[in-house]
Amino acid sequence: MNMQSLMAQAQKLKKDIEKKQSEIDNKEFTEQNEFVSLKMTGKREIKEFKIKKELINDSDDVEVLEEMTTIAFKNILKQIDDEIESKLGMYGSGLGGIM
Repeated sequence: MNMQSLMAQAQKLKKDIEKKQSEIDNKEFTEQNEFVSLKMTGKREIKEFKIKKELINDSDDVEVLEEMTTIAFKNILKQIDDEIESKLGMYGSGLGGIM
């Protein structure tokens, strides 16, 4: 394989990775449970965070609300990580740690 061919393959790989990263960055992820709802982009930017109104005045539910909020954030971040692995994982495994 000649150098020009290698460079062309590298350019194509770079464009493929950039395209997939852009798709992930612009995708909106959602997570909700009985206490909170959350929307985030693939860039991990919070677009929306809502707490069920009926819980706000009930101080007995604060601990549960905090726990459910933490769970929602962990779940949505896992969704994003899974999407990244799904779309970009194949590139990282063959690049010897470059990515």
